[in-house]
Amino acid sequence: MAHSPRSRSRTPCLYARTVTPARSRTARPRGRARVAQRLQRSVGALSTAALARMETDIPWVADLDAQDRSMIGLVLQSGIRGFVDWYRDPSGVPVRTEVFGAAPTAFAGVVTLEQTVALVRLSIEVVEENIVDVVGDEDLPEIRAAIDSYAREIAFATAEVYARAAEQRGAWDARLETLLVDSVLRSPADRSDDELSSRASALGWRARGFVTAVVGRVADDADLGPIRRFAHDVGLDCLCAVQGHRLVVILGGVRDDGTPAPQIASAFADGPVIVGPVVPGLADAGRSANAAFAGLRVVGGWPGAPRPVRADELLPERALDGDAEARADLVERVYARLAEDPVVLDTVRTYLEQGSSMEASARALFVHANTVRYRLRRATELSALAPTDPRDAYTLRIALTLGGLDDRSL
Repeated sequence: MAHSPRSRSRTPCLYARTVTPARSRTARPRGRARVAQRLQRSVGALSTAALARMETDIPWVADLDAQDRSMIGLVLQSGIRGFVDWYRDPSGVPVRTEVFGAAPTAFAGVVTLEQTVALVRLSIEVVEENIVDVVGDEDLPEIRAAIDSYAREIAFATAEVYARAAEQRGAWDARLETLLVDSVLRSPADRSDDELSSRASALGWRARGFVTAVVGRVADDADLGPIRRFAHDVGLDCLCAVQGHRLVVILGGVRDDGTPAPQIASAFADGPVIVGPVVPGLADAGRSANAAFAGLRVVGGWPGAPRPVRADELLPERALDGDAEARADLVERVYARLAEDPVVLDTVRTYLEQGSSMEASARALFVHANTVRYRLRRATELSALAPTDPRDAYTLRIALTLGGLDDRSL
């Protein structure tokens, strides 16, 4: 019996420790409101402490101008105030609206996602370090648990803000890119390349190397991703725009003597893909695109055309279609160069008239067949076209006809 009083005296203490949390849970709303009031009074001090730590511990914060630092301070203060409101009523205003509602787009444009994560992490550390002076030891475990939960909410809110900003920026970039391509295609001859390149630089255009335009039919889903990936993988600049049923791609940084890799054709819909001539810069891309459009109109005249095909390979069809530039190119680049050596010109004409027969040409010219072969090789050197190749022979025949028409007054 001597021990029973002590036993009974301990029982209430154990019981009290057991039921205290239950009693506090029933009184939690009133307790949360009390703690929230304490937190509300400390918002300014916590914000000031966090911003001071940021300026000392995160170097790039100090490099921002006053307006951007003020914006960070505004978002930071909204975040701490949002924690107080969230702690008081977790089912209230969404965290994204509460914290980033002041300047979501502007904030995402000035501070990167990685930098925002660093800011959030440091602000949480500052709040945790100072929170004991605000709420005391009794409520400290619950507040720290609430901070952890709120940090997760902030993380999701941050991701949503940057995702929305990226989506809006992507839509704006797409509109800007379409307008820029249209401006390039309609570019007057006196517009400088620097003017267009400065606009294109906002879309990642590096203004280096030569430029070419590629046109073809657009796929039903109009997915430009494969073209951009192709350009990125091979180190080319790229501008894309959909114009009706056509897709126009302007590539920068191409070689002055080459055609883009055939893989680019896979990004277009079924049908021909035409590559315009290589031009010095973006200001001349309209000329390359116009040649590609002209080739797209007449490519049906060459059923065996490769895919992609260069617009210059379609000069005969373009000239027959009334393309004055194609006609001038054939006369200047083929006929005029062959005419530099009248003997070679006469040999090519005779060879074509004799049905591409070496022996018949030799008899018509009263020379040995090897002489005809030598002169035809010389013709290839002058015009970059081989008379013995069927396609080149067709181009040569059209060029000689057009050249003869230009010389008929002589």
